[in-house]
Amino acid sequence: MTVLRPHAEDLYADELAVLAKSDDRPRPPGWRLSPWAVTTYLLGDGREITPKYIGPRRIVEVAVATLATDRALLLLGVPGTAKTWLSEHLAAAVSGDSTLLVQGTAGTAEEAIRYGWNYARLLAEGPSRDALTPSPVMRAMAEGRVARVEELTRMPSDVQDALITVLSEKTLPIPELNEEVQASRGFNVIATANDRDRGVNELSSALRRRFNTVVLPVPASAEEEVEIVSRRVAQLGRSLELPAAGGLEEIRRVVTVFRELRSGTTTDGRTTVKSPSGTLSTAEAISVVTSGIALATHFGDGVLRPGDIAAGIVGAVVQDPVSDRVVWQEYLETVVRERPDWRDFYRACRDVS
Repeated sequence: MTVLRPHAEDLYADELAVLAKSDDRPRPPGWRLSPWAVTTYLLGDGREITPKYIGPRRIVEVAVATLATDRALLLLGVPGTAKTWLSEHLAAAVSGDSTLLVQGTAGTAEEAIRYGWNYARLLAEGPSRDALTPSPVMRAMAEGRVARVEELTRMPSDVQDALITVLSEKTLPIPELNEEVQASRGFNVIATANDRDRGVNELSSALRRRFNTVVLPVPASAEEEVEIVSRRVAQLGRSLELPAAGGLEEIRRVVTVFRELRSGTTTDGRTTVKSPSGTLSTAEAISVVTSGIALATHFGDGVLRPGDIAAGIVGAVVQDPVSDRVVWQEYLETVVRERPDWRDFYRACRDVS
């Protein structure tokens, strides 16, 4: 069976094996690779190792160095700054397993952090280790691996605070059995969070103190963002068996539109524009282009054109049907319309707007 989205440790198993074979640097206890090799895996070496994260090297070095200590890592940033992507690849490189994951939502229960019970066995046998259902965090502690907690600020505050004992004492008490699980060497936690979305629960100061926080920035330049979008679109295209549709110029247009609306000014600095309510992240740009390639493949001539990305852009920008539509129409008429080489893009956007 071919899975739709392989785990990082499976998709890049060859690269991890190459690094492990040549890695002769000191490795922290329980790590599959040295911190230097983990950083090389993430940023690439220009030859056999492809870059997984495009951004400042120092940010990656600080993140990796944090995991080499007893401090947990919190990746903080606005939506679309590759927090989840980076956390997955960090876990894959450090412990060879990125699947020990807790997905934070408003409905996440404390059992997702601590443990639950197999109630059939609990009723039949009473509290026992066999009746206990370990959480991903408990498994990571027992096996000396990295646990991932996604969207930490979406969890209720009392569920968040279940991590405090784990991070400070490196133990997880099981009062029902009068036992505890102690963390094996190699255990750590990578959490991700952003404070831009609705439904955010602020971290308590006690919990925040137990993390080293690394803030992931939005791409510094348009060229950097174009490269990120191009790489991810190519990876997704291979996974979805979509043919290469070219379209670098259309990717540049999507990135330019998103960056200008995010920043509130055009790239030449001459025109001020209003910003919509959405984040218009790099992840959304990737989604728009991928959807456009699917349209071009199945309903067009296989070449990515303005008409294939227009609907996706409008859908990403116009989150509020009243205020955002005004922002988009104004941007379309005052900026896009005035660019001679964007006339086909302007017409396509007008048709779907």
